[in-house]
Amino acid sequence: MPARRLAWGIVVDLLGKNRGTALEDVMEPAAHRAALPPQDAGLARAIATTTFRHLGVIRHALGQRLARGLPEDQPGLVALLATGAAQILYLNVQDHAAVDLAVRLAKAEPGLQHLAGLANAVLRRIARERDAIRQEGDAEPLRLNTPDWLARRWVAAYGEATARAIAAANARGAGLDLTLRPGIPVPEGLDGRRLPGGLSLRLDDARTPVPDLPGFQDGAWWVQDAAAALPAHLLGARPGERVADLCAAPGGKTAQLAAAGAAVLAVDRSAPRLRRLEANLARLGLAAEVRALDALALPEEQPFDAVLLDAPCSATGTVRRHPDVAWSKRESDLPRLTSLQAKLLDKAARLVRPGGRLVYCTCSLEPAEGEVQAEAFLKRHPDFARRPIMPEEVGDAALVTASGDLRTLPSHWPEEGRGGLDGFYAVRLERRGA
Repeated sequence: MPARRLAWGIVVDLLGKNRGTALEDVMEPAAHRAALPPQDAGLARAIATTTFRHLGVIRHALGQRLARGLPEDQPGLVALLATGAAQILYLNVQDHAAVDLAVRLAKAEPGLQHLAGLANAVLRRIARERDAIRQEGDAEPLRLNTPDWLARRWVAAYGEATARAIAAANARGAGLDLTLRPGIPVPEGLDGRRLPGGLSLRLDDARTPVPDLPGFQDGAWWVQDAAAALPAHLLGARPGERVADLCAAPGGKTAQLAAAGAAVLAVDRSAPRLRRLEANLARLGLAAEVRALDALALPEEQPFDAVLLDAPCSATGTVRRHPDVAWSKRESDLPRLTSLQAKLLDKAARLVRPGGRLVYCTCSLEPAEGEVQAEAFLKRHPDFARRPIMPEEVGDAALVTASGDLRTLPSHWPEEGRGGLDGFYAVRLERRGA
C-alpha cells in the first residue's frame, strides 16, 4: 500500500499543481520522506513511470469504459484508476492485487471513499480486456499514446511514418547505456554491446543496481544515453584546452571533457544538481572547476578554446527514458525556451576565442530548438561558420543531416537492432580568426 500511495500521489501532483516538474526530481525525495524501503521505493517508481509511459493508452481505455468518460474534474480518481490500470496492463502484478490495493487506497482517501466501488468495477473490466487494450495501444502509439500537439509537430517535422516510429520507440522505453572512460578496457563481467562510434556500451541486462555493476567503484564508466555522449565528443576537447560546459548538470558531458584532458569549467544554475555532478567526478577520479551560476552571468574576460552549450529545452527527445516529459510539457512552453536558447547561444559565442569551437545541443525533437535555432545564430554571427560533422565521427550516416549537423531520433537503431536513442540535435561551429 505505501508504494501505491506514493505512486498515486506523485501522478496526481505532476499532472496537477506541479506540472512541468520532472518525475526524477520528486521521486527520490518523496520516497525518503515516506521512509520507504528500497524495494517499495522501486515499485513506486516503476508504477509512476509505467503510468506516464502508457498514459495515453490508459486514459483512452478508461474513458471508453466509464459511462461519462474520464472525470477530468477529479484528478485524484483519474490518477487512482491510471496507476491501477498501469499495473494490470504493463507490470508483473497480479490482477487481484492491483485491484484490491486500488480499492483500499480509495477507501483510505476522504475524497475517494465513495468511488471505491467504481474503481473496483472499472479495473476488473480493464483486467478482463487487457489483451485487446494492449493490442490497440501497440497498433496506434502516435494516435493513442502521444499528446496531440506533439504528434502534430512530429508529423510536420519528420513525416507520418517516422512520427509513428518515434512514438513506438517511446512506448518501448530505454535500456541502460554507459559511456566508457577512454583508455580503460571494458570491466570483466560487464555484459553489453558496443554501439557505433565506440563511445557507449549498451547493457543486455539492466536489472542489476548501477552501483553493483563491474567497474562502478573503479570509475571505468558513467551512465549516459548513447546520443547524449555525442555532443561532447564532437567538441573534440584536447589536453590542456580551456573548455566551458554550460548548463552542465548532471555531468556526463563534463566527465567526457575532463577525461579528454581539458581544463573544464562546469556551470549550472542548480546547486543540488551540481552536487551530484561533483560526486560523479569524485567517483571517476576526474577534476573540473564547478560553479553554481546562471550561464548568462559568466564573466567574459578570458575566452575559452571551446564551449559546449547543452541548452534548457522541452526535452521531447527523452520521452523513451523520461515518459513524464510528454505529459508535463506544453506547446506554449516553446516560445520561452527558444528565447532563452538564443540568449544562451549569443552568450556562448562571446565566450569563444577566435579560432575556437562551439557545440550547441538540445535533447529536443523540435526543429525550433535545433535546426532553426542554429540557422538564426549563423545569421546573427557572421564571425562563426558551421564545421560539418562527418558520419565516421558518430558511427552512422543516418545521424547526420544534409547540413552536417547531428540529429538523432528515438526511432534510430530500432529495438530489433540496437534499441533506440534519445532524440538530440547538435551543431558544431567555429569562430573565424586565430
